[in-house]
Amino acid sequence: MAPKVPSKKSSSAKIAKTAEVKAKKAVKKPKTYEEVVSKLRIRVRAYESKILDLSVKQIIDTALRYDAQVQGPIPLPTEIKKYTVNRSTFVYKNAREQFEMRIHKRLIDILNPTPKIIESLTNMSLPSGVSIDVKLI
Repeated sequence: MAPKVPSKKSSSAKIAKTAEVKAKKAVKKPKTYEEVVSKLRIRVRAYESKILDLSVKQIIDTALRYDAQVQGPIPLPTEIKKYTVNRSTFVYKNAREQFEMRIHKRLIDILNPTPKIIESLTNMSLPSGVSIDVKLI
């Protein structure tokens, strides 16, 4: 039995087909300028997670009131600061106390914000202990 030799038609057809597949992959839909113009990135931080979640809900409700596209809230890793302190002075070195502060963080993105949205977010009153960083990307 002679080994099977592929015909030229089948190999050229395979090459043409792979070229078509590569061409389809290479042609991606370009993002138009209107799709994503800008982002308003809001980082919210607080010591208590319940207060943080309430203020994030308030921010999202305000943004949705003006028909904005909102991505989030995305929970970021909780920052933990630990402190070790001696219980007594001088003698009892082994007696120590440990304290920690947890800083909870959330991230919210608002796509294509309008001036009304930005104005309403700046005029919003949030509970004390909640800090906000706003960036326009």
